[in-house]
Parts: sequence; structure tokens; C-alpha cells
Amino acid sequence: MESGSSHAPVLAELSSVTHRYGSVVALNGLDLEVRRGEVLGVLGPNGAGKTTAIGLLLGSLHVQEGSATVFGSAPGAPEVRVRRGAMLQVSGVSPNLTVLEHIELFRAYYPFPLSATRLLATAGLEDLGRRRFAKLSGGQKQRVMFALALAGDPELLFLDEPTTGLDVDARRRLWNEIRSLREAGRTAVLTTHNLDEADALADRVVVIHRGRRIAEGTPAQIKSRTAGRFVRCITRTLAEEIASFPGVVETQTRGRHLEALTTRPEDLVRELLRRDDTLADLTIEAAGLEDAFLALTSDTKAGTSADSTVEVAPSEDI
Repeated sequence: MESGSSHAPVLAELSSVTHRYGSVVALNGLDLEVRRGEVLGVLGPNGAGKTTAIGLLLGSLHVQEGSATVFGSAPGAPEVRVRRGAMLQVSGVSPNLTVLEHIELFRAYYPFPLSATRLLATAGLEDLGRRRFAKLSGGQKQRVMFALALAGDPELLFLDEPTTGLDVDARRRLWNEIRSLREAGRTAVLTTHNLDEADALADRVVVIHRGRRIAEGTPAQIKSRTAGRFVRCITRTLAEEIASFPGVVETQTRGRHLEALTTRPEDLVRELLRRDDTLADLTIEAAGLEDAFLALTSDTKAGTSADSTVEVAPSEDI
């Protein structure tokens, strides 16, 4: 599970953190490191514990068991807040202020902010400075939130679903800005359901499921460790007929083709040929990050952790 940043200094850390909401276990002994100069992708299905983990690192939640540090201090300490930025799904920005007014307001919170001109340009908002926030489209609002997250020229940036609502061009532009931040020595924590985005941006990926870390490594390492393959063919066999076959993670029918993600491709192909000797147009491809993610979380749901050193935590909805 080594990555290119494995020897870089740790900027933020959760150590043996357990967090509960009443009887619900959100995190169960979670260890998480954020290293200087990397983009860390934090992935997991809904209810995995990602939001709780990020809340602890931001200082918006108090640690119940274990420890959380950012820049060697408590996450909510004033000296930490001026060195990090956050682009979150929930925002409290006023709908009545203009884009430029929001940017100037946020700049005032920091001792050494970036200029308003640079923030507008970075987020692609040059022509929207005088428009009120309420009049923006969803994608434009996302770009404003990105600019506000950068206002203090942060060393550490938290990005929660940053490209939601963006068109293809705006998404690619934001990806390039995130890469530029990394090249400038900045650090980012990316939580996203867009696994292509994590594959494109992350130096290292941590997969969380049921409050535990079940896998960690570069995107390439995560993809290679699942041994999953994508099988596609034209067959009379229905997707539901092989859904419970050993090793099958997911099946679907797309047009004339049956598609299946499986950790046992040879066994699946033999079974498909046994059931249908007219099978045609067979292809087998290596799993992508999304396929690997499905395989990892499916293994855990079935009761066998994808990482033998990590136990499975109780189910939760946080």
C-alpha cells in the first residue's frame, strides 16, 4: 500500500477514532493520515462514515474516542482554521450577496488571503462577480464555493463532491486547478461519489466501509488488488440467473449485452458457455476503480473484509 507520498510529513490524522450517534457506530477504530503534497481520495458507500471522519478533521465534531490532529493541533484551533479551507455540500452563504461580496467577506477572515481577482479567475467567475448568489446556477454556485475555499490560500483543502452540478468543461477546469494546487505543494482531501474523478486526481485512496478502513493505496493499487474483471457478452442467459454465482459482484443487461463484474472471470465464462452455446461477442477487461470499489464493498457486506488486517464494523447510516 505504498504511494509516492508515503514518506511525506503527516498534516492531519485520525488515530483509533470511534464515534457514535447514540447506539449507531459511525466510526470504529478508524486510522487515517493526510500527507503533505498529496490529493487523498476518501471513498465509501453512503453511510460509510466519510462525513463523520471529515467533520472530525474540520473540528465541527468533537472526538469521543481516539485522537484527531491537524498541523499538530486540535482541528478546531484558530491557528489551524486559518491554514485550511473547505468546500462542503452544506453552506451558509447568503443568497443576497454578490459573488464578489462573498469573496471579499471570506478574504477578510484570513491574514494572507489570495486576491479577489485571482480567486475569480481560478474559479472561472470573472464575468459573475456582480451577480447575486441566488441568481446563479447550481454549477456556478459550486464554483463560488471553490473560490471561497481557496480564499485564505490554504495549505490543506477539504473538497466534498466538488464537481457536483458542473458541466464537462467546468469539471475539467476544476480538476486542472486541483492538480495545480498539488504541484504548488498544497494538500487536498477529496470525498466524491465520482470514482472517475478520484481515479483522475487522487495520489492515494482510502476506502471506508462501516466505519472502518478496508483498503488503502494508489488508484492503480486499489484496482489491481481486487483481481476483479469485467465480463461482457451476448447471451440468452439473463443477468438475474448469474447474480448469485460465486465471485459475481454486479450484473446488468445493456442493450443486447450481458455485463458482469466478477472476481472469478474464468469460472463465470465457463458457466455462461455451459448455459448457452450460442454465446458471442465475449470480452474480458480489467476492473476500473469503480469496479474495484464495488468488489471491495461487496466483499465487506458479505462478511469478508477485503483487507484481512481490517475487521468489519457494525452497519451504520452516518
